[in-house]
Amino acid sequence: MARTVKGGPDARRERWKGHREARRAEFVEATIRAVAEHGPDVGMDEIAAEAGVSKPVLYRHFADKSDLYLAVGRRGTEMLMDRMGPAIEHDGPIRGRIKGIVDAYLSVIEEHPNLYRFVVRKSFTDRPVEQDVVNEDKQLIAAALARLLGDHLRAFGMDSGGAEPWAHALVGMVQNAGDWWLDRQSMTRASLGDYLATIIWHAIDGLLRSAGVELDPDAPLTADPAAADPAAGDHGHEGPRLRVVDVEEAR
Repeated sequence: MARTVKGGPDARRERWKGHREARRAEFVEATIRAVAEHGPDVGMDEIAAEAGVSKPVLYRHFADKSDLYLAVGRRGTEMLMDRMGPAIEHDGPIRGRIKGIVDAYLSVIEEHPNLYRFVVRKSFTDRPVEQDVVNEDKQLIAAALARLLGDHLRAFGMDSGGAEPWAHALVGMVQNAGDWWLDRQSMTRASLGDYLATIIWHAIDGLLRSAGVELDPDAPLTADPAAADPAAGDHGHEGPRLRVVDVEEAR
């Protein structure tokens, strides 16, 4: 029977792989710090200085500048979803949830404006990159919102077929407004968040009213239609305050 030698070639290979991954992660964080200090047009010299290594050392861990850009973009996605994920999954009144999701996004780009511009502009790359980090972020957020919207539309007996394009439209609106705000800074983050949340809520309210549903935006929201109906008789559960109205009245 063949014996496995502890610390043989496979173990050494795994240790080396783990070391390289750790070093790449360190250099990605150094790049983010350099971007924050020097702006989205940061160069490899500034990144190497921030990392405390020479440029040849960086190039031993990244194939080229585009490889480093993608690694930084993936880290940016993690940072964004770490903030937005809990906001999307958070329970509570619908208007408050909308505001929380919008503010989570705006808070990330406000705290890391140069990183946001670095990823969006792609001017750092030295070759075309096959992976579109910005589009992947939009797809990821829109997919999560589409699930949320679809669940609630179905809960009220409505067609959920529009949830996906609606989610993409909302993501595009918030991103474009965020771009404008970063450049202009003509209002506070809270004010912009209030404006966007109001627009989104009235879009949702209009859609619900077109189906004869009037929803209190400040009451707890549940995806359980039985719990949502005050006539269901579950007095021990405080569901959202809603009433079904005549479609003509809703219009």
